[in-house]
Formats: sequence, structure tokens, C-alpha cells
Amino acid sequence: MHVLAEADLRLDANAIDYLLLALYFALVLGIGYLARKQVSTSLDFFLSGRSLPAWVTGLAFVAANLGAIEVMGMSANGAQYGMPTAHYFWIGAVPAMLFLGIVMMPFYYGSKVRSVPEFMLRRFGKPAHLVNGISFALAQILIAGANLYLLALVINLLLGWPIWVSVLLAAVIVLAYTALGGLSAAIYNEVLQFFVIVAALLPLTIVGLAKVGGWQGLVDKVSAGPGGAEQLNSWPGNQLTGFGSNFLSVLGLVFGLGFVLSFGYWTTNFVEVQRAMASKSMSAARRTPIIGAIPKMLVPFIVIIPGMIAGVSVSELAGDNKAALMRGEEAPSGATFNDALLLLMRDLLPNGMLGIAIAGLLASFMAGMAANLSSFNTVFTYDIWQSYIVKDKSDGYYLRVGRVITVIATVLAIGTAFIAASYANLMDYLQQLFSFFNAPLFATFILGMFWKRMTPTAGWAGLVSGTAAAVGVFLLAETGVWDLPGQGASFVGAGAAFVVDVVVSVAVTYATQPKPEAQLVGLVYSLTPKESLRHSTTGEDAGWYRRPGLLAGIVLAVTILFNIIF
Repeated sequence: MHVLAEADLRLDANAIDYLLLALYFALVLGIGYLARKQVSTSLDFFLSGRSLPAWVTGLAFVAANLGAIEVMGMSANGAQYGMPTAHYFWIGAVPAMLFLGIVMMPFYYGSKVRSVPEFMLRRFGKPAHLVNGISFALAQILIAGANLYLLALVINLLLGWPIWVSVLLAAVIVLAYTALGGLSAAIYNEVLQFFVIVAALLPLTIVGLAKVGGWQGLVDKVSAGPGGAEQLNSWPGNQLTGFGSNFLSVLGLVFGLGFVLSFGYWTTNFVEVQRAMASKSMSAARRTPIIGAIPKMLVPFIVIIPGMIAGVSVSELAGDNKAALMRGEEAPSGATFNDALLLLMRDLLPNGMLGIAIAGLLASFMAGMAANLSSFNTVFTYDIWQSYIVKDKSDGYYLRVGRVITVIATVLAIGTAFIAASYANLMDYLQQLFSFFNAPLFATFILGMFWKRMTPTAGWAGLVSGTAAAVGVFLLAETGVWDLPGQGASFVGAGAAFVVDVVVSVAVTYATQPKPEAQLVGLVYSLTPKESLRHSTTGEDAGWYRRPGLLAGIVLAVTILFNIIF
């Protein structure tokens, strides 16, 4: 990206664009200031006092995941692979979000735990808790760094500000509202950011389609270009997975992405679960991921399609440039697929709209980074600091620690931004991180939740060995021992992590002592009274449209339809 002449990407922003940006920043900081008035305890700071309505937490749930990496990375994927990128949404997100709402949330919300590692502590004891707490904290810092790097690059290229200025300004704004108002500030800003992102990307998609002659025009141009007509159908997605065989490609998508990576991310990633935990009732907590799944299944139309349009209409990415990039070589123009959205904005948007689009990109970055910070400070404060370093202090002490650690996390994220800088497609980097951290956690989690015999020793031994297996696959792919192009390495790594974790957990379980059943009530499915998993259907939770099962059924049916059509 650095090779591309900066002048080619510089957006001609004028006073009206800067005014819109200033208004947006003022609004974001104002929300943080107002949210601060509601923070009097650590529960208020870390979990919004469990007081938010389902529609707010539902939109925050999807916005927390709609970070700059998602918006820029999925557009890059759209330019590179086309429609198969939709698998990250229709296979790799929606089914797992529905499963979280229907099956997992009753356990999280009902047990009143404050974080996912705290659930691990109750189920498996301290070693598994510590392993999970440290690996989650590390993952959040690495992902926040990737968000930060992207934003700095975007501001540098669009507005010409030096990268260090961009990094510091963006980090300070996110830090200000997250440290002031805690999770409430992050969530209300995520709802605002969701609407800003849509307002930026929807016009870009419409104008882009008009430019290439509508959907049929896009179909014709993609078919005639590098990658060909295969990029217009989501199945079998061979270019995306890197497998030559259709069967292996579908298996990789369904098992690697759709089951291990997706369920591992959506059901155990505290960044997401934290938003549902902030809901005001069990019913609202269950509806949160289901409400979030509705916009999630529509996001491909405003993220992937602009990427595809850029891949055939932007001179720096089309034709020979695209062909070179798809071969893994440098494009003659010096552009990379990560530039797709920026180049399309440069070509298509007038002033005023440009200000909204830049605000949308900033919003997507800030939503992602605030989600990383607000979940990191909760896990570090409750699961590492309070549990192992400084115990039995006042609630006010832990509230102060939470604010201080938010500052430290921001500084660390500035450091990890440079790791992300070495990847040409940031989705490759992100999927790699998920295969290390999320896939083994999901295996341990799902076994522990449904198999009461599983022992505390098996909990941490499975986690460590699963992570080691994913790292092993990564090293084999990086050193060229195993040829896994595309995102095949992360799919295979996730599958290996899951299988190794399960095998080790089962073997260790039969060699060690399980916990007494009385200690597992509320933590294991078969030992939990069914009435404690039910939710209220009266008052604010009344009405057929508030029934989690019915909502989930409708969303699943529409998602299956999208998979058939595309």
C-alpha cells in the first residue's frame, strides 16, 4: 500500500467534509461524557449495570464486529474473491449468532458471570481460567492494533495527516469515551456508528452499481476479468479456501469456517457476549444476537459488492493489476486489495458525501477498537488483576483499575499495529488469530457445557494443546512445508485446534478426577433445572415478535434462501 503514490488516493476533502467529521467526533465524546454520569460501580462500568434494551444491545452486537477490519477487509476480500466472501456472514456468522441466543445465553446470563473467563473459572477452576484470561487479553490487544493500523493508514492516505498523528488522535478519542463511560459509552456509540457506517456504504454501493451498468453489468465485467464467473457464486468458493477440490472446499467452509471458526468466535468471544450480558432481562439477552443477525446477513450487500465493483472498475485494481495480485505478486500500480474501498470512494463520491464516508470509516474503526478495549479491561480487571494479583479490595478500587488498564491497553495496541502492517490482506491475519485463540476455546467450552464428566485438568490441557496445534499448522504453512494458499491455513488450523483439543480433553478426563455434580449446577446443560433457563414472556418481554425461537427461525430461513440464490 505504501508503494501507491499518495496523491492517487488523496481525497479532495473540503470545509464541509471537515465540518461533518468535527460534528461526528463531538457527538461521540458527548455520548461518553453523558454515559459517565451513570457509572457509580464496577458493574456499571464493565456491564452497563445490566440495564440496556435488546434493540440497543442487538445493534451494538453487530456494530462491535463491524470494525474497520471487517469493512475494509471484507471489501478487500470482495475485490479478490467475489461473492464467496459472503460465507463469512451467511455460514460464518448468522448460524452461530442464533445458536448463541437460543442455547448459550441462558447459561451466561443466568449464571450472572461477568465475563467468559469467569464462566471457565466456575466450570474448570483456576488453571483453565488463567489460560483463557491471558489468551483472550492478548488477542484483543493484537486485534485492536490491527484496527488502529488500518485507521492510521486510511487517514494518512485520505487526508494527508502523518500516520503517527492519525494513530494518536484516533486512539485518544476512543480512549476518552471508553475510559469515561465504560461499556455504556461504547455500546451507545456502537449504535450511532452502525447507522453512520450504513449511511456511508449504502450510497457507495448504489452509485458503484450504476457506474458498472447495474447488477448485470457487474456480472459481465467480473466474468470477463481475472477470477472469472466463479467469483459470482458463493459456492464452492475454491479461490477463497485455496483448495482445488470442490468437496474439500465445501468441507473447509462448512466445518472450518461455519462450525469451528464461527461458533468459536460468536459463542465464546467476550467482545460479543459482553454486549448481550448488558441487557436488562434474560429475554433481551437471548434476543440480542438474534436481532444483531438481521443486519449481519444484509451487510454483504454494502461491503462485498463495493469490493467487487472496485475490482473491475478502479484502474489500479482491475485487469492486469488484479491478475498479478491474485497470483500473489505485486500489482504494477502498487495498489493492494486493502485499498479497494478507498479507491472506489475516491472515484465516485462528491464532497459532503465524502465527509460522511470518511466518518463511516472512522466509525467502523472506532466501533471495533472500543469493543476490543471494553472487553479487554473487563477481563484483565476481573479475571487477572482481581483473581490473581490484588484480591479483596473495594469496588471503587477495581473501577479505577479498569480505567487505568484502558489507557495501558491503548498504548499496547499502538505497538501491535506494526504486526498488522506486514499483511497484504488483513482478513488473513484476523482469521489466523481466531484459529489460535477461538477454535480451541470453543472445543473446551462446548465439551464442558454438555459433558458433565469433563474434568478441570482436561479444561486447561485441551486449551493449551489446541492452541499449540493451530500454531503448528500456521508455522508449517509459513515455512512452505504445507502449501495452503488463500485462507486455507486458518481453516485447517482451526479444524486442527478443535480436533486436538477434543481428543486431549477426552483422554485427560478419563485419567483425572471430575468435579462433584453439585458444583456444576447452572454450568452443565444436563444438571441445570430447565426453569432456570426460561425467560419471562410478560411486560416488556411480551409479544410474538419478542420470542427468541420464532425470530431465530425467520432469520435462519432467510439466510438459507440467500445461500441458494447466491
